[in-house]
Amino acid sequence: MSEQGWQNFLAAEGVDDWVVLHGGATAVFRVQSLGEAARLAEAVAKVPGLEGSGVLLTMADASLTVRLSRDLWQLAPRHVELARAVSGIAQAHGAAADRAAVQEVQLAIAAKRDAIDLGFWRAVLGYGPMADDNAIDPLGHGSTVWMQELDEAKPLRHAMHVDVSVAREHITARLQAALAAGGRIVRKTDAPLSWTLADRAGNRVCVCAWPDGSTQEPSAGPA
Repeated sequence: MSEQGWQNFLAAEGVDDWVVLHGGATAVFRVQSLGEAARLAEAVAKVPGLEGSGVLLTMADASLTVRLSRDLWQLAPRHVELARAVSGIAQAHGAAADRAAVQEVQLAIAAKRDAIDLGFWRAVLGYGPMADDNAIDPLGHGSTVWMQELDEAKPLRHAMHVDVSVAREHITARLQAALAAGGRIVRKTDAPLSWTLADRAGNRVCVCAWPDGSTQEPSAGPA
């Protein structure tokens, strides 16, 4: 697993339907009913190589969401081909991709190295491991929990924050909506790749277009 996998995915042709989030490549296809979503899901499930790959399909009344992996670092060349195949089937079913609907919410829990307690969070949430620094919902419904290791020299200011990953062309709209709802910008070092916002009580959230909007990771400063 390396950065090369997701960078190659972003650079590939024929994957415009897909947004690369913290959890990997995801697409939302719009349909007219739950029945249509089910029929599309059945067709997608028949794509060679998809079964057993860790893909996650989520049906709703007006959409089918396809997540090719549960972790960004798992993206590999085969996912490009899978993405193209899924998009082709969706197009044949008349299901248009909606990049504006694609998002992922992640909970980041910050701690110094000797205080990281990932085992506790996996146990209390009933989550499983995907990588050495995270915990994921085995059903794919809940937000991923990521343990953010803090530099020993830095004070622990906020033990938790929320990360919201969206498509690169929609981050400005999400930022503006949050500001209009009363939020304020508290960190913009990595803008326009990401912004850290706070509510009136000071609770923080990072709105990110990474990795979808960049081939470089934003700085590792705490939120």
